[in-house]
Amino acid sequence: MFAMLLCLLVTGIPLAYVTLLVALIFALGWFGPMVVPLITSRVYSFVSSFVFVSVPMFVLMAAILDRSGIARDLFDAMRLVGGRLRGGVAIQTIVVAVILAAMSGIIGGEVVLLGLVALPQMLRLGYDKHLAIGVVCAGGALGTMVPPSIVLIIYGLTANVSIGDLFTASFLPGLMLAGFYVAYVLIRAHLNPSLAPVPEQDDEVPMSEKLRLLKGLFLPLLVVACVLGSIYGGIASITEASAVGVAGVLLSTVIRGEFSIALLKGAALQTLQTVGMIVWIGIGASALVGVFNLMGGINFVSELITGISEDRLLILLFMMLILFVLGMFLDWVGIALLTMPIFVPIITDLGYDPVWFGVVFCMNMQVSFLSPPFGPAAFYLKSVAPPDISLATIFRSLLPFIGLQILALAMLITFPGITGR
Repeated sequence: MFAMLLCLLVTGIPLAYVTLLVALIFALGWFGPMVVPLITSRVYSFVSSFVFVSVPMFVLMAAILDRSGIARDLFDAMRLVGGRLRGGVAIQTIVVAVILAAMSGIIGGEVVLLGLVALPQMLRLGYDKHLAIGVVCAGGALGTMVPPSIVLIIYGLTANVSIGDLFTASFLPGLMLAGFYVAYVLIRAHLNPSLAPVPEQDDEVPMSEKLRLLKGLFLPLLVVACVLGSIYGGIASITEASAVGVAGVLLSTVIRGEFSIALLKGAALQTLQTVGMIVWIGIGASALVGVFNLMGGINFVSELITGISEDRLLILLFMMLILFVLGMFLDWVGIALLTMPIFVPIITDLGYDPVWFGVVFCMNMQVSFLSPPFGPAAFYLKSVAPPDISLATIFRSLLPFIGLQILALAMLITFPGITGR
């Protein structure tokens, strides 16, 4: 089954169709036509989950943000915070990335937005291009760790754990990772000032301009407060909070005078495309894992993984290695839906908390977004970066940030209390 999966993926057929095809071939070949209703019922239970409605909502939020000037104004407003601090523009890029992550939870749109808004400004100010590229890609990928993360929602659906608990547990680790990036920028800028020059002293910003800039900060923070506040305050479920977020972002575009039918249509089509991809991968992966389980595959893999060692930490590290290698070649949706139904029962049997493991999984996926040869963050940035910045330059720039992500992953494994679990 695994060999056929690999062979078909190498031909370039999309993952969703490959998993569905392999599932059907083995289901019909192994059990006959009678097993097909079992597969369809499994697929239906995944797709019909009410929490799944929050995925298109958060994707729609990101698509509207992508088309409005909210992110640009947010970045301009952060200039007042960055001031004349060495590396200030890089730090304000990371802060803006955290706020955008808390608004939508999608990495593609964030990397593109920061690549259009922050990267040209850092290059213009004379920042080292490797530092600037690394900050944009690593900051943009924070959407997987900072709630409301789509990765956490898919993990929660697959592992059958509370998504609210996952959001609460991932909040501090997400901020910790952002803190690592900020510390790295400050240390590099201190050791080598030429990497991040201090902007020349501008004239004092008039109060009217400060108020205009701060207005750009108010609306995004209000949307974040409404989305996360309604979840943590127990006022709304994850699904309801996602609808609150869409309403907040739409209202923001109306207040800013940017709302149009063309904007809404473009955002809706982008959402349809993204969610369609996620649903199809979900259908294929659910079918494949269902057939795999019926054939006794889950027992085989459990015995294989747990037979490596008596030490549960070594088993956990082996799982992390598998996820890391898969992350180089597959996207996170496929990895989550293919591996979590197998890994989570093993983790539970070993006595680990599945909510904590969900946060660890998300941190591992952070690395996959940046790691060569198929790190999606690098390709997103390449689509909007200046022509002289090659893909090889982008991947080379990401290496220190991959190191920081691995350090954060090690911290989570060593000190599980960071998640509050």
